[in-house]
Amino acid sequence: MSTEKFFQSRTALITLFAACFVVLISLGVRQTFGLFFMDFNESLKISNTAFGFAIGMQMLMWGLTGPIFGAIADKYGGHIAIISAFIFYAAGIFFLYTGPNTGIFFQIHMGLLIGIGLGGTAISIPMSIVGKHFPLSTRTIAMSFVTAVGSFGYFLSPIFTSYSLNEFGWNYTLFVFGMLLIAGLVAAYFVRSPSATENVEKTSDQSFSEALNEAFKTKSYILLVSGFFVCGFHITLVGTHVPKYVIDRGLEDWTAAAILSLIGLFNIFGSLLSGYLSAKMSKKIILSAIYFLRGVSIIFFIFTPASNIAAFIFGASFGFLWLSTVPATSGIVAHLFGTKYLGLLYGIVFLSHQIGSFFGAYLGGLFHDTYGSYDYAWYLAIALSVFAAIIHLPIKEEPVLRLKTE
Repeated sequence: MSTEKFFQSRTALITLFAACFVVLISLGVRQTFGLFFMDFNESLKISNTAFGFAIGMQMLMWGLTGPIFGAIADKYGGHIAIISAFIFYAAGIFFLYTGPNTGIFFQIHMGLLIGIGLGGTAISIPMSIVGKHFPLSTRTIAMSFVTAVGSFGYFLSPIFTSYSLNEFGWNYTLFVFGMLLIAGLVAAYFVRSPSATENVEKTSDQSFSEALNEAFKTKSYILLVSGFFVCGFHITLVGTHVPKYVIDRGLEDWTAAAILSLIGLFNIFGSLLSGYLSAKMSKKIILSAIYFLRGVSIIFFIFTPASNIAAFIFGASFGFLWLSTVPATSGIVAHLFGTKYLGLLYGIVFLSHQIGSFFGAYLGGLFHDTYGSYDYAWYLAIALSVFAAIIHLPIKEEPVLRLKTE
């Protein structure tokens, strides 16, 4: 009895390791921006609403450019798309470091440039390229490795950033981030799409427009797009506003860094488990359970008395559910349509995620500045958990008719 090799080619092995490093850097840097708020508020006079809008714009640009970088990756190769995006990412950090970096310039650098950079360097594009190298039986497992290593960046980065901000200030911290992004740009060269001989699926003659038309006529795809909006709202509300929220509740600023680090640490395990289970059971049931449990975690966090223990439990529980949606979501897209246009089609799903991220970042800041607390933002997040848990259930996890007849 023969067993299928996990790595189908040497390129698959190199691409997986390089993609993991790229996502480690990209998401690690991105995860810590909420910790900069107090410094930006004091040094650059950035209000909570302005900061929330910049992060929201960043999320929106991340989503809007994701399909563009996905199409570039599908046509010209993953390394071309990711290297191009790293240039924008590094430029945003550079101009935040050197200035001008107040007013509209803050929005351009933090929102526009970094957002474009994330569109090609963060999880969707590297992971879609990895997915092209693996067959259905091992695809979600390989994708979960990328997510898990990115989560390790989530774990390490808040610890370093909190220390660096306290000891050296925000300027030095941004300088270090710039050096890390250059290292990521070098690694991006090795994130290669499979050649014709390395492709794990039959070659398809489907065109770009035909792929889009097919996707938007598929009900299950529309449901998946709608549900991923909620994922974006949740993680950006938490990642952006929890640092201020815990201070409002009388806890110290190091508690916020601990929450973000715990999110990263426990997401490693959540992502790996999600990837493994997605290869063994219904992906839509996994997604429905994740969204429901997120609501439970938020309810616990906001309705229990403020304490470090409660905060740590929230960080661990929400972290376990943080990016565990990604292997199952991307796995459904690849299962429905194949991998030829996976970068484009998952990029569109991720655009919905980032629209949700925009509202999570912006409404969190707006509600706080308007009502003096984040309560209404949390209530909305809980309601969206219920919505997402329900909307995934009607998804049909089967290939479209084109793949069945090829």
